[in-house]
Amino acid sequence: MTTKTVHVRKDTRLDASDRFALALLNLLWAVAIGLWWLILFPMISIPLALVVTAWIVLGWPVGLAAGGVSVAGLLAWQRARPQMFERWVTQRARTRFLTWHRYRRRWATLMKACHLSIDRGDRTFIPRLLGVQIGPATDRVRVRMLEGHCPADFENRVTHLAHAFGALDCRATITGPGTVELAFRHSDALAQTITLPRVDHWTRPKAA
Repeated sequence: MTTKTVHVRKDTRLDASDRFALALLNLLWAVAIGLWWLILFPMISIPLALVVTAWIVLGWPVGLAAGGVSVAGLLAWQRARPQMFERWVTQRARTRFLTWHRYRRRWATLMKACHLSIDRGDRTFIPRLLGVQIGPATDRVRVRMLEGHCPADFENRVTHLAHAFGALDCRATITGPGTVELAFRHSDALAQTITLPRVDHWTRPKAA
């Protein structure tokens, strides 16, 4: 008597309805992210909404004209009030992007790589990222420690954290019960060029 082995191969390919549902979910997620960014930057989203409305309602020539006026207005704002433009547009966009790019997008992976996660059974717990403050040279990241962590767990991993997050160095400071602040230095502030004011108008007082 012979035994015949039968291999069953599962078909993991998605049918048309599954592919459509997945594409729809990805589209909705992209729209949600886009709307969130538009809410964060109304000084950009409002002119953009007006341009799109003019394009749809009044035609493409009016839409192009509205777009040109909007771009000219932003350029005029940047030239007339550079500090205000930096605070409301450039700095906010830079802060949001660097917060996501440096920390949020790989937070769980890098916490595991630095051995700051805790495994309990079949679950892995990651220290919670409370907030990020992006600075000119140093970023300050507030972290909620897990139960079982102690301050030394973070203080002993500052070299690993600096390497993982692409910083020159890292300092860990306990700022409250179960809360630690990680200061990541990404550049040397003292190495930046400082423009001094002109002193041509300074004159020595004439002797009496």
